[in-house]
Amino acid sequence: MTEFLVRRFVRNYDNVEDVRIRTAYGTLASMVGIGCNLLLFVSKLCIGILVHSISVMADAFNNLSDAASSIIGFVGVKMAEKPADDDHPFGHGRIEYIAAFIVAFLVIQVGFSLFKTSFGKVLHPEDMSFRWISILILLMSVGIKLWLSCFNKKLGKRINSKVMLATSADALGDVATTSATICSIGIYGALGLNVDGIVGLIVSVVVMIAGVNIAKDTLAPLIGEAIDPEIYDKITSFVESFDGIVGSHDLIVHNYGPSRSMASIHAEVPNDCDVERTHEIIDHIEREAMRRMGILLVIHMDPVETHDERVVEFKELVTSVLDSIDSRLTFHDFRMVDGAERINLIFDLVVPREYKPSVLGKLKARITEDVAKKDRRCCCVITMENSFISESRE
Repeated sequence: MTEFLVRRFVRNYDNVEDVRIRTAYGTLASMVGIGCNLLLFVSKLCIGILVHSISVMADAFNNLSDAASSIIGFVGVKMAEKPADDDHPFGHGRIEYIAAFIVAFLVIQVGFSLFKTSFGKVLHPEDMSFRWISILILLMSVGIKLWLSCFNKKLGKRINSKVMLATSADALGDVATTSATICSIGIYGALGLNVDGIVGLIVSVVVMIAGVNIAKDTLAPLIGEAIDPEIYDKITSFVESFDGIVGSHDLIVHNYGPSRSMASIHAEVPNDCDVERTHEIIDHIEREAMRRMGILLVIHMDPVETHDERVVEFKELVTSVLDSIDSRLTFHDFRMVDGAERINLIFDLVVPREYKPSVLGKLKARITEDVAKKDRRCCCVITMENSFISESRE
């Protein structure tokens, strides 16, 4: 069904880097979400009124909020499609995140309202009635929501949309809440126990948790996320694959919406290369990054020594010392100032963020001491910095 809908309503569906194609995917997901959730709202509301069940009606209004979320998501996707202008030179892609945050707020608000209503039903329970038609329609709802979750997850992964992935998780949460509602009616029908208010409380809490999770997922790129290791490897491998580039470091990626990124990186080149030739290579890499990955890449050229055996020897010395202290420590921009009595080894050291400022001084002293044990003439001149890669995902 998913592939049928995609092929029917999204032209050139394979070109997922194109903003217009992404918008078409977002429009399709929104329209399907609105239709399914409105259908479920009407069905569950009628059942809830019929059997006097607050948990069923709570579930119905949860579906109504999901429909409103899909509408807001649709408006957000259309607005995010707007091209760059004088005031927004990087486009309007972040509007999609803002729309998702509004959705999260609505979901939390609905969950809180349902919590208050359900709490009142716990204190003052009302009589219910058992109808098999209620169970059948709610089971149908579980099936629809399960498909909707898979639908959004598949599309979300295809176009790298956090909003769709969050919607998928929300739909999966709805599967759990509707299942709890079915249990509530089933328990009343089998045992005569009215746990409707308690189940309504559970449903409302699950709804609020879903809203909080959506908010977290959408606020993260607005605040500024660390680079995903997969993206880091993809960009650095791409840059280092070109002739004339011997290494790279200091990659920073700025997100301006899904598939709208700007990045900067330091590319290491041999220090004896022709400057104009190297500049031509750098320009070529930047153009290819835009063409192949859709990333506006700005490259800073760092000349490094690649032939001097003494420089290479001392660079390997520093590498062995860092590995003996912490294998996660890396360095770059290595230079050596050689003298008869003293050798300055100058480099930037990348340390994990868990290292506290109070530890950095001791770490620098230990590195200098361990290097000096191998050659007493050596003195390390170290600049400390942190990586922009997400260590929690490594």
